[in-house]
Amino acid sequence: MSPMPPLFSLPEARTRFTKSTREALNNKSIKPLLNTFSQLPGSENEKKCTLDQAFRVVLEEEIINHSSCENVLAIISLAIGGVTEGICTASTPFVLLGDVLDCLPLDLCDTIFTFVEKNVATWKSNTFYSAGKNYLLRMCNDLLRRLSKSQNTVFCGRIQLFLARLFPLSEKSGLNLQSQFNLENVTVFNTNEQESTLGQKHTEDREEGMDVEEGEMGDDEAPTTCSIPIDYNLYRKFWSLQDYFRNPVQCYEKISWKTFLKYSEEVLAVFKSYKLDDTQASRKKMEELKAGGEHVYFAKFLTSEKLMDLQLSDSNFRRHILLQYLILFQYLKGQVKFKSSNYVLTDEQSLWIEDTTKSVYQLLSENPPDGERFSKMVEHILNTEENWNSWKNEGCPSFVKERTADAKPARVARKRTAPEDFLGKGSNKKILMGNEELTRLWNLCPDNMEACKSETREYMPTLEEFFEEAIEQADPENMVESEYKAVNNSNYGWRALRLLARRSPHFFQPTNQQFKSLPEYLENMVIKLAKELPPPSEEIKTGEDEDEEDNDALLKENESPDTRRDKPVTGEQIEVYANKLGEQWKVLAPYLEVRDSEIRQIECDSEDVKLRAKQLLVAWQDQEGIHATPENLISALNKSGLSELAESLAHDSEANS
Repeated sequence: MSPMPPLFSLPEARTRFTKSTREALNNKSIKPLLNTFSQLPGSENEKKCTLDQAFRVVLEEEIINHSSCENVLAIISLAIGGVTEGICTASTPFVLLGDVLDCLPLDLCDTIFTFVEKNVATWKSNTFYSAGKNYLLRMCNDLLRRLSKSQNTVFCGRIQLFLARLFPLSEKSGLNLQSQFNLENVTVFNTNEQESTLGQKHTEDREEGMDVEEGEMGDDEAPTTCSIPIDYNLYRKFWSLQDYFRNPVQCYEKISWKTFLKYSEEVLAVFKSYKLDDTQASRKKMEELKAGGEHVYFAKFLTSEKLMDLQLSDSNFRRHILLQYLILFQYLKGQVKFKSSNYVLTDEQSLWIEDTTKSVYQLLSENPPDGERFSKMVEHILNTEENWNSWKNEGCPSFVKERTADAKPARVARKRTAPEDFLGKGSNKKILMGNEELTRLWNLCPDNMEACKSETREYMPTLEEFFEEAIEQADPENMVESEYKAVNNSNYGWRALRLLARRSPHFFQPTNQQFKSLPEYLENMVIKLAKELPPPSEEIKTGEDEDEEDNDALLKENESPDTRRDKPVTGEQIEVYANKLGEQWKVLAPYLEVRDSEIRQIECDSEDVKLRAKQLLVAWQDQEGIHATPENLISALNKSGLSELAESLAHDSEANS
């Protein structure tokens, strides 16, 4: 009885995998894990789950010990290698990333996320994508909840860009199909006129320096005097417009539309009357651009009353507001699938939006620097956005278009191959089957009927041949014990019954004898056959056999040399021909139609030229079959220019016959 295989032990496997993980971490190689995985007993799933636990245990220790991010990322890289090698589950790297980002502070999360960004090609591969896309989406959403949109603006943008690179465009989970708005983005400003510092206090604040942080405005960037005084009413109307930009649906209500119309006309009138000079506005910013200075963007508007005149003199600020108008107008005019049927513009509203859109583009083109170029770029982007709206309205169809049945090119009808294209040409009439190996097999015997009558196809032995051993064992003089007799072999018994059914008359004759087993029945049949069949030693040649032998000898004597040359070459002839061919074997090889690969193999197998010549002739014999005759060999020698050798072989062939 074979010993039982060792059983899987979870504690032992966890200990060994943990040790191997630390060793792999130190050596920066996955080989220790591969060795341990192959040595441990148990099923593949058991070992994979245990290795997953070992990775999490080692990662937990590194986090508790406040290890560097390099060690943490090295463990995750090992897990990625383990998935590629098939020794851990595909979700393991994503589980480890989730654990790390949940435990580390935001400044270290930035470093870890850089690793996630660099490996986006790995996450998109077939091995990882289906197993990890939900993990990555949940991980990114958790990070976004922890981050501040105003203080961690760049980090939030990187996460959004990563998700855009990870998921395909047709991934509906990342699309705003219902055209929902971020209603939480509320712009807070002073709504109490009593607390306002504008108006009568505005001049005093200007004289006191306006409490602007040092460095916000240089001496050479002082705003010019406004042609329209900035009071609380303008301040309130200006920032009230942000509520319409936040939720454009309000514009379909009559009262709200009138308010929006009134506020917009006043604000745009200020922009028209208070135009910026290209040399005066943003002079400091242009110097920063030339010096390679960094631009600072804020996610939220600063709504302090003291900054109102500074904001109106800022070209980037104006561009923000004017661009908001264009986006709002595009939504109001556009056809959105999920927009309510009540949200329809009147002719008056449509006309006002059309005129105001032209005014906004004009203001953008007049706004320095490069206003004309910026205006055209915005117009182009918004026109392109219409294509995306149409695509979402159609249900986000796939970008891969299937070829229609009508567009498929019609197949050209193949003509039936003419017989002369595949029947052999020349003296040997070799038939080409389209494949070298099939051609060789077919031409071993092109005549199908002759091949079927061949003696080599006779697979069924005679009764004398098959039962010769059993008859000898049945003779008491040979003293063969019963257990060693062939009739006791079940395989032998099965074949013996089939042969008896085909060739022995005794098989179907009724008998009164009853046999308890197959060996007993076969032993009885062997005794009957031994009485009927003559033993090999007593076979006597009859007169007919002698006559046949004489006739064969006579036929051989009367054979002509040409007839003998039509017979296939023998092994002795190949030995003689190879010795004479010698180093000229390579000249003959192309004319025997031997493949280049076989010629290269012959050269690699031996350095002896005679052995190479013999291998060439043997390969030719295997390839040609019954057509490998001395006559065809002599013909090939003449074609290759070895005429003297051809005459010598012809002379030897005649002399031997």
